[in-house]
Amino acid sequence: MQAPTKSILRIEDMWAGYDGEAVLEDIQFEMFTGDYVGIIGPNGGGKTTLIKVILGLLPVMRGSVSVLGQSPVQARDRLGYVPQVSRTDRDFPISVWDVVRMGREKAGFFGVRSLSAQDKQAIERALGQADVLDLAKRSFNELSGGQRQRVLIARALATNPEILVLDEPTANVDGQSTARLYDLLAELNQSLSILLVSHDLMAISTHVKTIACVNRKMVYHNEKVLTQEMMDLGYECPVELLAHGVPHRVLAHHDHDHLSSNISHKQENNQDV
Repeated sequence: MQAPTKSILRIEDMWAGYDGEAVLEDIQFEMFTGDYVGIIGPNGGGKTTLIKVILGLLPVMRGSVSVLGQSPVQARDRLGYVPQVSRTDRDFPISVWDVVRMGREKAGFFGVRSLSAQDKQAIERALGQADVLDLAKRSFNELSGGQRQRVLIARALATNPEILVLDEPTANVDGQSTARLYDLLAELNQSLSILLVSHDLMAISTHVKTIACVNRKMVYHNEKVLTQEMMDLGYECPVELLAHGVPHRVLAHHDHDHLSSNISHKQENNQDV
């Protein structure tokens, strides 16, 4: 029997921004256990600001945010975060093991205390979950982009999170590595709730369970649907330029024949555009 879902992230009437200027307005959003939510939207639309609020790094100007029944600051240790870009000194000799170990150093005293048996087990488990255990002794700075991202996911997993939050995890990764990352996230979603920000509209539509669009405001219907409302909010271009004219719905695999015929019909009707 499938375990019942419960609310793990609730945002109500939330406004947030910087120096008194709102970047996000009147955000309403709720996430449940087992969810895999993809957040799309243009650059500068507030996606990263939303993540900062959820992680407790940015206080709200108005409204309320509850994460796992606590304030974002209180719940921070129960979240795993994978940033968009991890900048490191290429000459700094840090191993994959030590990067993942950072996930166990909650107080920021990396390298000072001895690791407990529990810490070591958590690190090894995270490396295995992210399929990088064989890279543990390698230098982090010698890895490919895809390998580095999986190591950063392992670092987030080392905290034993209940929610995994990722900000553009495939931004600097090649196509083959991107496919492996999405396969990994699908596997992790069997035991973790995932919130994923991405600029890749069609890739995120293929892999996530539900889609939200953020551009100062948010449109979210708890469905795997790209609506006209989302397109109007998030993108200042004709809808026909996205997804070959049919961006408003993500179709299941058995609908591919219908999708192909629908695309062809659209293209025939728009030849003079």
